Amino acid sequence: MKTIAWDVDDTLNDLMRAWLAGWNRSRAGTRRAAYADLRENPPHKILGISPAAYLRSYDAFRLSGAYAALPPDKEVLRWFRQRGAGYRHIAVTSVPLRAAHESAGWVYRNFGRWIRTFHVVPSLRQGELAPAYDATKADFLRRIGGCDIFVDDSPENIRQVRALGARCLLAPRPWNGQKGGMAGLLRTLT
Repeated sequence: MKTIAWDVDDTLNDLMRAWLAGWNRSRAGTRRAAYADLRENPPHKILGISPAAYLRSYDAFRLSGAYAALPPDKEVLRWFRQRGAGYRHIAVTSVPLRAAHESAGWVYRNFGRWIRTFHVVPSLRQGELAPAYDATKADFLRRIGGCDIFVDDSPENIRQVRALGARCLLAPRPWNGQKGGMAGLLRTLT
């Protein structure tokens, strides 16, 4: 049985879109951005804020209860219901350690019937100290012997994991230039 390694944020869910909607609402009368205009991730330059301000806002969203309420991507959830039992699944995410419990809880609430393993490659934050076991998702996957298929929204993560020999699928998002939607990606998966 093949193993699929899934990124969580912006692959299994639409975190950036949800965060941006809240950020735009809080910025009444100031610079706002449309989701389709986010040609970079992180988008702090597009939004006209510092990297630190962006991360503070993003992390606050994760910890506010709004993250827990995020719906899963409808197309991905439909695919799991129809075809998920035909594969083994692991979640590999990059999230600050102080918010990892939110991400893990979200994964198990929404995809726990299929995804049984959750791994964090910490997204470092100032003042947050932790042992550096794996620097990248590719490092983690290499350590556990790889996966058959890897799905992520980051072209750099895709490049690194492809070098390990896995089949890689780039989740279409404005910042990565991948065309189409998740339904098309999932058709190529099966």
